This record gives sequence, structure tokens and C-alpha cells, in this order.
Amino acid sequence: MKKAGPIRIILADDEHLLRTALSAVLTLDGTISVVAQAENGREAVTATLEHLPDVLVIDLEMPEMDGLDAVESIMSKNAGQRVLMLTRHARQGVLRRALKLGVLGFMSKSSDPEEIAEVIRKVNNGDRWIAHDVFEASVVDDSPLTAREADVLRETREGYSVKDIARRLHLASGTVRNYLSDATQKTATPTRHDAARVARDRGWL
Repeated sequence: MKKAGPIRIILADDEHLLRTALSAVLTLDGTISVVAQAENGREAVTATLEHLPDVLVIDLEMPEMDGLDAVESIMSKNAGQRVLMLTRHARQGVLRRALKLGVLGFMSKSSDPEEIAEVIRKVNNGDRWIAHDVFEASVVDDSPLTAREADVLRETREGYSVKDIARRLHLASGTVRNYLSDATQKTATPTRHDAARVARDRGWL
């Protein structure tokens, strides 16, 4: 049973003006209470695990640790945390990973505060909500990577060597090097590690 009183939320966004303005508007009618704010992903993790809010409202793109990595860290310690994610750019891979992590709400940062408040209420009740504009943007897969190129970059992100990647994916080492070379060209990066980071940031993995 949900406890009585305002919905306790944490706002995590690196844009100070937007965060403070949203905090002021959301709390106007007394049904929502902002118990803490965070300006980067690491602060969001610390604040959420300390305050255990009803809903974490978190920006996707933040410094130090992005929204998805922050949510993953939080969920590993508090699997029931309800999350509403805000974003300017919804990509297919990002939405897929967010839903897999257990994010219940996904909205554009350009949404009206009243809409955000309404979705906070839905998420607090355990309902899922994906804004139509976010969903439309996410179904456009703009990744230039082939499935195999994405596979080797995922393994690279895990820290495996070319030899280990070849063994894990049942490929020849030379084939893995070719995939990595193609991936670095497509991501316009100098190294395979940079390619993996760019592909991850763009939601291609």
C-alpha cells in the first residue's frame, strides 16, 4: 500500500536552471516533494540510495556518470526504485537499455512541467509511460555498425583483448581486428576503446 503524503522525488540534472525551475513548479500544489537534487550521475546514485525516494527523475545525459549508468548502479542495490528518465535525444539502443534496467517512465525534457508531474504520479503507481515523441525517435535505428561490429565493441568495453574477444565470439583474431578497424572508421575514432565509448554514448550498443 502506498503511504499517504506527497510523492518524494529526487531531481537529477546537470542543467541548474532547468532543475531548479522544475523543482519549483512540481512542488506548487503540495502533491510532490523534492527531497534532494543532484547535478551529475554520481551524486544521483548517492542521493537516491541515501533518501530512497518514491521516484527518481533523472536526465539521460549528465557528466561523470550518465543517467543509464547511474540507474544501473542504483538498481543493483535497490531493484525496486521507480525511475522517470528525461532526455533531449531518444535513441533505439538507449530506450531498450532503459526499459531493460527497469525504468518505468521516459519523457522529453521539453515536456510541460504539468505533464512531467502527471507521469511522476503514474510512475509512482508502478505504471509505465513512454512519451509518444520519445518512442517515435527511438524506433529510428541510425547505427552504422553491423551486428558483429557491435558485438566486438561490447566485448572491448568489458576490457577483453583481441585474443579473448576472438575466443568468446568464436572468431579468428584477424576477423576481430577487421571488425574493430571498420568500427573505428565508422565512429571516426583513433582506437577501438574510443570507438566502443562513442558507440555506447550514441546508444548503438
